[in-house]
Amino acid sequence: MSLVAEPMPQKPLTYADAGVSIDAGNALVKSIGPLARSTARPGADAELGGFGGLFDLKAAGYRDPLLVAANDGVGTKLKLAIEIGRHDGVGIDLVAMCANDLIVQGAEPLFFLDYFASGKLDLEVAEGVVASIAEGCRQAGCALIGGETAEMPGMYAAGDYDLAGFCVGAVEREALLDGRSVEPGDAIVGIASSGVHSNGFSLVRRIIAEQQWDLRADGLGEALLEPTRIYVRSLMPLVRDGLVHGLAHITGGGLVENVPRVLPDDCHAQIDAGSWNYPPLFARLQQGGNIAPEEMARTFNCGIGMVAIVAAGDVDTVISRLAESGEQAMLIGSVEGGDRGCTVRGAAGSWGAGEDWAATRHHG
Repeated sequence: MSLVAEPMPQKPLTYADAGVSIDAGNALVKSIGPLARSTARPGADAELGGFGGLFDLKAAGYRDPLLVAANDGVGTKLKLAIEIGRHDGVGIDLVAMCANDLIVQGAEPLFFLDYFASGKLDLEVAEGVVASIAEGCRQAGCALIGGETAEMPGMYAAGDYDLAGFCVGAVEREALLDGRSVEPGDAIVGIASSGVHSNGFSLVRRIIAEQQWDLRADGLGEALLEPTRIYVRSLMPLVRDGLVHGLAHITGGGLVENVPRVLPDDCHAQIDAGSWNYPPLFARLQQGGNIAPEEMARTFNCGIGMVAIVAAGDVDTVISRLAESGEQAMLIGSVEGGDRGCTVRGAAGSWGAGEDWAATRHHG
């Protein structure tokens, strides 16, 4: 007689038993088809369903293009969005963080792909997120040509999700912005941010927790979740008209660590922190966390989301044209001869980054 127990009859398992719904994924793809089509542009018909997205550079009008690619995420700003149940802006953040990184090199964003991952697919949330990605693509003028939705039980807590985005743009070879045109005597124009954008939210969340702030009170949550401003449509005409020598997207690291990325080795940026109004939201964060001015300048954009370096004689023209495009822009500094870097001066002192930092930073 065998002492080994006979295996019990087992119910046939399905993917759904493991927590993954193929039907839900198919329903999401079907529902976002019209959203993708709403982003169609020359070179892309924005149809979904193939194994890869296609883009026709010739149809987009390019002769001798360089391709420029960027990828990014939204970071822990997503935790706030999930906490207060607002998902209609994070997709714009996702596109902005990528598209703004392309325009600073003179590249026009052409197409975008997204990655949405969750433990269990919530169709209403996913549709809201993808709808906001499509809105971001429309603002940036790029086509949403594909993406990936991953349902991974056990990887994420209930209700949590993560986002990543990938954007590809093009610039004619001779029009590439690579810092070569920047020279001493150039002016630095700051373009206002729409808020915190998508950097520094781990510190923001720490302050909220320590101060026990109510995100639903006084519009705080809404202010913090204001989507990142997309500067493509306002800057692209200036770039094409040769009015811009350099652009810097002010993300993590602030002015002091992002402006040097677009400077030649013999140029140093001098920025006056008193030349623009410090937004109340940043003042509230600074006070809530007792954050030193230098730490604020290295963590947040502090009200300046993009910097344009232009010839001194073109400042008024650039600021006027940006205003016509709906941007708030102002002269905030100048480029001087010296070691590559950036110094920000204000009432609380001065701080900056120089050649040693600039030579070692590769990502961000």
